[in-house]
Amino acid sequence: MILVLAGTSDARELALRIQAAGYPLLCTVVTESAASSLGEAGLPVQTGRLNAEQLRGLIAERGFRAVVDASHPFAEEASRNAMAAAEAAGVPYVRYERERGQYAAHPKLHFVDDYEQAAELAAEKRGTILLTTGSKTLQIFTEKLLGLPDTTLVARMLPRKDNMEKCEALGLPQKHIIAMQGPFGKELNQAMYKHYGVTTIITKESGQVGAVEEKLSAALELDIDTIVIGRPQLEYGVTHSDFEGVTAELAGLQLLQEVRD
Repeated sequence: MILVLAGTSDARELALRIQAAGYPLLCTVVTESAASSLGEAGLPVQTGRLNAEQLRGLIAERGFRAVVDASHPFAEEASRNAMAAAEAAGVPYVRYERERGQYAAHPKLHFVDDYEQAAELAAEKRGTILLTTGSKTLQIFTEKLLGLPDTTLVARMLPRKDNMEKCEALGLPQKHIIAMQGPFGKELNQAMYKHYGVTTIITKESGQVGAVEEKLSAALELDIDTIVIGRPQLEYGVTHSDFEGVTAELAGLQLLQEVRD
């Protein structure tokens, strides 16, 4: 059996490829929404956040023979836990990593290493800042930007109750919350930018599947400053950026032969 850390649309497609290749598997996700998407595709799924020790226990309990980490490029904690659990359990770890985007130089395009740098740069620019990085790191931006003169912070995030509660706890007004589930096309992005009078957007380098290019092209056409946060730098070990590479890696482990034996 293969344990697959899933939760994104490309992770779902990868899991389907692995299943079609004949491998029994279980997908783990954090949210009910992700679980529903995987379940509708006919994939077995377990919902709930797991730390390294819980993952190690699950691997031992269910007899998983390999871990495929197809979590989001910015799910740093999930990947660290998966690597630690696989090592502790003595099973192979394989990382599926989306290809990075290729971005041409542009005077309005700014790359930073982390969320803190993004918040600092946005604070220098002031104006209306649209945050599209989710709720997990929202506090970094509210602490730096809320209450700053000539500055309005607008946050776009998934329409979940816990997200709205977090916004309220951090003092972000309801009128500055865009609760919608993407991905969004260029036209809709531009409509939002114009409606809120956005002068700067903040996004993550999530790759083409994460609709980053649509955000960037929409912003740059409107001459809007765009701050792009680089991916966490992790040493994953065995890594592939395409589905075929992952399935070939699993084939090389001869796990199907073990199942037949």
